[in-house]
Amino acid sequence: MPKPLPSDQATLPETPGAQALLGLAQRALQIEAQALLDLRDRLAGAPGRALLAAVHCILACPGRVVVMGMGKSGHVGRKIAATLASTGTPAMFVHPAEAHHGDLGMVTPSDVVLALSNSGESEELTGLLPVLKRLGVPMIAITGKAESSLARHADIVLDSAVAQEACPLNLAPTASTTAQLALGDALAVVLLEARGFKAEDFARSHPGGSLGRRLLTHVRDVMRAGEAVPAVGPDTRFGDLMREMSAKGLGAAAVVDAARHVLGIFTDGDLRRKIEAGVDLRDTTAREVMTPRPATIGDDLLAAEAVALMEARRITTVLVVDAQGVLVGALNTNDLMRAKVI
Repeated sequence: MPKPLPSDQATLPETPGAQALLGLAQRALQIEAQALLDLRDRLAGAPGRALLAAVHCILACPGRVVVMGMGKSGHVGRKIAATLASTGTPAMFVHPAEAHHGDLGMVTPSDVVLALSNSGESEELTGLLPVLKRLGVPMIAITGKAESSLARHADIVLDSAVAQEACPLNLAPTASTTAQLALGDALAVVLLEARGFKAEDFARSHPGGSLGRRLLTHVRDVMRAGEAVPAVGPDTRFGDLMREMSAKGLGAAAVVDAARHVLGIFTDGDLRRKIEAGVDLRDTTAREVMTPRPATIGDDLLAAEAVALMEARRITTVLVVDAQGVLVGALNTNDLMRAKVI
């Protein structure tokens, strides 16, 4: 048995055996890359028209795209179904073998079937074709054999043929499954654009991801509010201003009038700069040391917009106001990091 390769590729021994293994890896990648380039070029002809027909068929479908496939094609099919569902096209995967034992009831006449088989002769899949025809379900096939049983029964055929597999024996599904997956991704991307699917729509189907947090989290969800917001009047003595800042731990304090309209802000950075400039702060007031007309943001805006504002202004704290300019909250970069918005 050959020894396992070291985990640190920088220390790969310069031996004939190691170079041969790297050569095999490069050959596999070259074959798969060429298969995708060939697939792309074929879309300029009849295969491209078939792809557009598939897009129109799915767009007209009032139900779901039911993806089916056996073996490696089944694994690819699951991924395609997940990609479609996350990009605005309702989709689900149904295992052909389970469909023979009751799961075919998941398929309705309002659906579209997307069937994957490189050979087009998978028994579990071809055995369902007569039933699916009786249901009147439109069928789109992704297959590498244009004359196969699956292709003959399908309403639309997407050609995923490859010149050879990346497997040295030309047996294991490698380049053919890569082509299936890429063709499924291309179909999903075209459907996404045709539906006018936006980043906000993507976020709604990915609420737990970083994109979902950035596009679904609002300022009001992460800001400090009420007594947690450090705020003082303009005539507040400097010592009391510092006590308010220290007590609330924001690293800044808002300066507001009697109606809590924002007049200015004083931050830890302001304090450092004034000390470095030799300013005697002992007898000053908040009005005298504050930065007037500070950056503010509305609580109904996205937290990502607060991040953009803070980056543009090179600040770490922003005050939150309502439509009348009344202070309602505050947040800093730590608050946004805790919410995983940044």
